[in-house]
Amino acid sequence: MEQREFTQKLLALGVCPFVLASFTCSETPAAPMDDNKKLLQLKMEKEFVENWLADLLDSMDKLLDHDTQVKLIENCGRACYNRFQFKKDIAAKGSGNVDKLIEAYSQNFEIWKDGENVHIRYGKKSPGCYCPAAKYREPKTNDLHCECTRTTHQTIFETALGKPFKVDIAETVRRGGQTCHFIVHLT
Repeated sequence: MEQREFTQKLLALGVCPFVLASFTCSETPAAPMDDNKKLLQLKMEKEFVENWLADLLDSMDKLLDHDTQVKLIENCGRACYNRFQFKKDIAAKGSGNVDKLIEAYSQNFEIWKDGENVHIRYGKKSPGCYCPAAKYREPKTNDLHCECTRTTHQTIFETALGKPFKVDIAETVRRGGQTCHFIVHLT
């Protein structure tokens, strides 16, 4: 099996080969495996990570109050901003100017200014949640995961413009909406 075909099979399974390549349960190098064994191992590791994440979020839901849950997820949103260069690039391109920030955002998102609010939307209708950490979990009416994305957008605005912003969730796919739509309050 060629590497391209192997990568396509991973993607069809919902496995990101570049991310999961770094997951390993062993500290010693594994013996060489054929492509089918590698594919099976990656699938098992993906399922393990999905189950572990589900256990963590379910435990948070059972053991922590809502405000504490939101604080934890918000920190994930800030970390997501720091992890992905394209998010930092949006902030850098919009540094110091809301109109430049809107222009930078428009390369990846539907965005518009409405008075003292800026709307960020993932198209009129989204095919589903884009986050790999949430993609395989059942959505919930008040899905906590959406706070992560909200905070990522908040972090982009705060980094670019150097002051705090309130960002509201207008609608998300995980909460039963047609798309993901966030509202940044400029004042």
